[in-house]
Amino acid sequence: MPDKLARRLQDARRFVLTTHERPDGDAVGSEIAMALYLRGLGKEVHVLNTDPAPHTMEWLPGAELLTVFDGSMEQREAIAAADVILVLDTNAEHRLGRVGPSVRSSGAHTVMVDHHTGPETWFDSTYRRESASSTGQLVYEIICADGADRIDSAIASALYVAIMTDTGSFRFSNVTPEVHRVVADLLERGRLEPSILHAEVFDKRSPEGLRLLSRVLQTLALGHDRQVAWMVVTPRMLKETGSSIEETEGFVNWGLSIEGVRVSMLFTETERGTKVSFRSKGEWTVHRWAQALGGGGHPNASGAFVRKPLDETVERVVAQAPRYLDLEVATDDPDPVSDEDEAYLAALLNLQNREPRQ
Repeated sequence: MPDKLARRLQDARRFVLTTHERPDGDAVGSEIAMALYLRGLGKEVHVLNTDPAPHTMEWLPGAELLTVFDGSMEQREAIAAADVILVLDTNAEHRLGRVGPSVRSSGAHTVMVDHHTGPETWFDSTYRRESASSTGQLVYEIICADGADRIDSAIASALYVAIMTDTGSFRFSNVTPEVHRVVADLLERGRLEPSILHAEVFDKRSPEGLRLLSRVLQTLALGHDRQVAWMVVTPRMLKETGSSIEETEGFVNWGLSIEGVRVSMLFTETERGTKVSFRSKGEWTVHRWAQALGGGGHPNASGAFVRKPLDETVERVVAQAPRYLDLEVATDDPDPVSDEDEAYLAALLNLQNREPRQ
């Protein structure tokens, strides 16, 4: 299958690449790698996204190719003239944001490259595998079908970041021997230094972001026999700490660090409703839970958007836990963090007093 798609890419001349709203490392890395590969073939490539890349990804070689879609005539003409549109790291029109309708109505051959569950069926062709660690791994396979020697340092860096971020720095259950073989090849071909790449992505918290983390951790609650944890983010928190919504990336994982917690959720209040981020461990999958709320994602990492106020959404979603997690014990009311957790939380909250890394 990757060789068939590689041939299609070689035969086409004009391309548009896009991905989901608020692109993460996998989305950005996959787009950059694919764009650089296609440009290396002499193709005309436009990368059009609803939202900009996170600031922690701006250092990647090729990040300058990513353009925010503003509906300009030039951008619409690029979409209209495209032979192929590649939709990377998502499988639904609404996840594309503002660029979605233009992509959906385009006359170009539209290809989905993705590893999420529940794909929509309007794509002309797909290259997807739910068992893949990341979309970056799939892009690696497509490029290798044409020739692994096309992977230079810039492409290797982008793909490494894509895989590293979507595997939780290679600690999630989607990490397999094959993933390590792919990463080993990228390290060798790109002559990459893993510690530098990791630091560029994960060690760039701002003082404002740390203050926001402190506020969010203070909302931590446990329920359902202390197996489910959740926290909230409000616009007021963002305003008072001077932080931005993109600083919340990774916050949801803190709940999973508590012993005994199997599922962690982060509820983010917005003007239109509440965004819910799910993370879980092992066999405690959350993607069907997210799907029931109109969202989706991976078995252990999913999300949804609920058009309800924050408090109502928290109450409703937390109450659903036994239905989707087969819990034997479900408390009537959420437990605030108990006294025995105070020392643990105190250590986390001390983050606000740390000096930011230089």
